[in-house]
Amino acid sequence: MKKNTKIYIAGHKGMVGSAIWRRLESQGYTNLIGKTSKELDLRDQKAVQDFFKRERPEAVIDAAARVGGILANRDHPYQFLMENLQIQNNLIDCAHKNGIEKFIFLGSSCIYPKHAPQPLKEEYLLTGSLEPTNEAYAIAKIAGVKACEAIRMQFGKDYVSLMPTNLYGINDNFDLKTSHVLPSMIRKFHEAKLKMEKAGQSEPVENRSELVDNEFVELWGSGSPMREFLFVDDMAEAVQFTLENQLPEYLYNIGTGQDLSIKELANLIQKIVGYKGKVKWDSSKPDGTPRKLMHVEKMTKAGWVASTSLEEGIRKTYNWFLENEDNFKEVKM
Repeated sequence: MKKNTKIYIAGHKGMVGSAIWRRLESQGYTNLIGKTSKELDLRDQKAVQDFFKRERPEAVIDAAARVGGILANRDHPYQFLMENLQIQNNLIDCAHKNGIEKFIFLGSSCIYPKHAPQPLKEEYLLTGSLEPTNEAYAIAKIAGVKACEAIRMQFGKDYVSLMPTNLYGINDNFDLKTSHVLPSMIRKFHEAKLKMEKAGQSEPVENRSELVDNEFVELWGSGSPMREFLFVDDMAEAVQFTLENQLPEYLYNIGTGQDLSIKELANLIQKIVGYKGKVKWDSSKPDGTPRKLMHVEKMTKAGWVASTSLEEGIRKTYNWFLENEDNFKEVKM
């Protein structure tokens, strides 16, 4: 891959796409192109066809998708299914028809069955039923993986799918209605901390004689599910690695190979944010998949491993949140 290769990054303003853009630009790539959703509606087949004919990119990285947490997926399954199918189908098909040999499709660990053995291996795809709370999104992403595999088999093109574990980091979505668990916790703990400070209740709970009734942060579920988290800048490095190498397989898991419980995650974020109050778990809310740990041996053998610890990544994310607190994204469905 030459430094002046024309690379189109779909979704370049999102958390993942912007991280990939920053990474490639920092590594000397000089011919990156991207369009905002207002400039190019990726759900519009003709608009995407016209864009490819006009711009003629030489490689494509698909980081564009409608994404969200359990609540958003549960309440808007049609949008998560249909819009993701439209986006990826238009990109994959137009790339293929315009002779593009290198295509990187980004998905999610939710493509694997809910009760698949742990850690999740690539060969577990389509061996069982999916987690109901994000089934629509998962089905769309599975279709994208299979489309890239089919092009790879039938036409010999270097179309590769990367399935990251739960991503977080700079430019994350902190909207409590649509965000994933980690950024949602950061915002909840931060706002609770500010509320306590305003009320003059900044001392730790055990050091105070009286507690206000609403002095707690409520989190969904039991806190028992196990999750793995990958800092988005590490994901960007994995994309660069895939861009610069011709990998032998069509599907690769991207992660750290380490997980922790949601309750342990909450304790870590609470410590980093500096919230001194209580945490209450609403067990009436869904937990989602019991465990999602990625088997990352294929990518490790290929030559890439994650380098950012969870605590370091959360600290970087929280610092970014503080710097952009007044401008973080509110997502409308």
